[in-house]
Amino acid sequence: MSTVLHDDDVAPLRPQASDSRTLRRALTDLRVGFAQRELWALLGWQDIKQRYRRSLLGPLWITVATGVTAVAMGLLYGELFGIDIKTFLPHVTLGLIFWNFISQSILEGSVVFSSNEGLLKQIPSPLSVHVYRLVWRQSIIFAHNIVIYAVVMAVFPQPVNWTILLIIPALFLFALNAIWVTIVFGILSTRFRDIGQLLATVVQLVFFMTPIIWTTDNLGQNAQNSSRLKLVELNPMFHYLEISRGPLVGEHVQAYHWFIVIGCTALGWLAALAVLRNFRARVAYWV
Repeated sequence: MSTVLHDDDVAPLRPQASDSRTLRRALTDLRVGFAQRELWALLGWQDIKQRYRRSLLGPLWITVATGVTAVAMGLLYGELFGIDIKTFLPHVTLGLIFWNFISQSILEGSVVFSSNEGLLKQIPSPLSVHVYRLVWRQSIIFAHNIVIYAVVMAVFPQPVNWTILLIIPALFLFALNAIWVTIVFGILSTRFRDIGQLLATVVQLVFFMTPIIWTTDNLGQNAQNSSRLKLVELNPMFHYLEISRGPLVGEHVQAYHWFIVIGCTALGWLAALAVLRNFRARVAYWV
C-alpha cells in the first residue's frame, strides 16, 4: 500500500546560512594563521634572502643603507638647525629606524595580497598567514637596523636608565599596529587599487610632518609656537615615535603618549576585525 505525501507534509529544504562573514571566522583566521608560525616565518625569511640574493653584503645592505641615510640627514639638518650633533644624530637615527618599520608596514601591507596572488589561490592557508609573514619580515629588517643605534650610542652615549625597558611594550604595540594596518589596507587596496597610490603620497607627506629630521624642542617657547606644537600632537605618528624613541635615549615619556597609541591600536583592531569579517572571503577573487 503506497502512501501519498502532500506538499504540506514535506518539510522544505532550507540552505544553510554561510558563516563566512562572521566574527568567529575572522578570529579563527587570525588564530589558525598565527599557529602556522613555521610557514610564515620561513616565507618571511625567504623574502629577505631573495631580495639580497647574490649581493656581496646580503641583508647587511639594510643596515648600511639606513645608517648612511641617518648620518647624512643628521649632519645636514643638525648644521641647518644649529642643533648639537651629539643629541640630534641619535634622534634622527632612531626616528628613521622606527619610521621605516611604520611606513613599510603601510606601503607593503597595501599590496600584501595582490603580490601573493599565486599563493592565495594555490595554498589553502588562512589569510592572516600573509599578514604575519609581512610583519615578521619587517621585524627582521628592524633587527638589522637597530644595530645602527648601538653604534651611534657607542659614539655619542646617552643618559639611558631603567626606562629603556619600556621599549618592550612599545615594540609589542608596533607589532599589533602593523598587523591591523596590513589587514585593513591590504584588503581594501586589493579591492580598490587606487588606495595604494594614495597611501604612498600620504606616507611621504606625514614623514615631513613628523619630528624625525627635526625636533619639537623649540616649538614651545611662545604662544605661536605652542599652537604649532599642538598641531604636531594631532599627528598620531608623533606619539608612536615618542613611546619608542624616548626610552632609548633616556627621555621621560609622558603617559598621554601611551594612552593615545593604545587608543589608536584599539580602534585599528576594531576596523581590522570588521574588514576581515566582511571581506576576507572575497580577497581571493579580487586579486
